[in-house]
Amino acid sequence: MLDTMLEIRAPVPLLQMGIDREDVEQRVNEWLVLSLFTEDRISSGKAARMLDINRLDFLALLRKQGIAYIDYSEQELAEEFASVKRLPTLIST
Repeated sequence: MLDTMLEIRAPVPLLQMGIDREDVEQRVNEWLVLSLFTEDRISSGKAARMLDINRLDFLALLRKQGIAYIDYSEQELAEEFASVKRLPTLIST
């Protein structure tokens, strides 16, 4: 994935709290992706890919941030049902 460099101004007191550059970058990326997701501008799958995490980790991030995830698209619902159907195979191995 290609990246674009943006300049962000952060108040000095935030940086004095021990928040480093990587933490700011991660939080801004998460905030932007979560904002786009909650505005229905991107799917959960795309949001997870943009954050370089899997869908389950993305759902955990939503839960951690207090964002409900209950609006399945037809494709996402089909993926969930397919995963459930694979569970007995995964458990028995």
